[in-house]
Amino acid sequence: MSETRTGSGKVVVNRAMSLDGFVAGPDDAMDWVLDAVPPDELAANAAATGAMLVGRRTYDVGARMKAERPDSTDYPFAGPLFLLTHRPPDPPDPAITVLTGDIDRAVATARAAAGGKDLEILGSDVAAQCLRRGLVDELLVYVLPVLLGDGVRFLPPGLPGTDLEPLSSTRAGAVTVLRFRVRRTAS
Repeated sequence: MSETRTGSGKVVVNRAMSLDGFVAGPDDAMDWVLDAVPPDELAANAAATGAMLVGRRTYDVGARMKAERPDSTDYPFAGPLFLLTHRPPDPPDPAITVLTGDIDRAVATARAAAGGKDLEILGSDVAAQCLRRGLVDELLVYVLPVLLGDGVRFLPPGLPGTDLEPLSSTRAGAVTVLRFRVRRTAS
């Protein structure tokens, strides 16, 4: 495991992605992801995660998926969940802490709550904001053997180039698991 800038848990962008680079299909469809990653892989990642920071779109998609398939395999994460948004849920969700404003402050707040474990980032927009600000330590990508053809891209266009260092490449069932460290450049 790599050591972070502060010596405590890493900031990790975690994604399931189709081979053609989509993290959600048309209309935010995620049925192609459900039950694809083996439970032991999910459990190991969840055990390393102390808190999660998600965007509003990702939160809404997760709520819809849970309503549509309440019996599906759930991510076995039990720590604090932070939602970065300008539109808090109505009615409020007692299981989340809503954050607004600056991405640096949101990451610092969620990272402090992670208790020395990793902060997991979910959501294309939140991940892009974190990458732009140099806040990401690692990318964890589950590449699924499917071509979606359209949908939500891994990251939105317009991000500056980012050098990555491959840390691992493994298989978990039919899924290829890739982990990269974000290389920091001296300013």
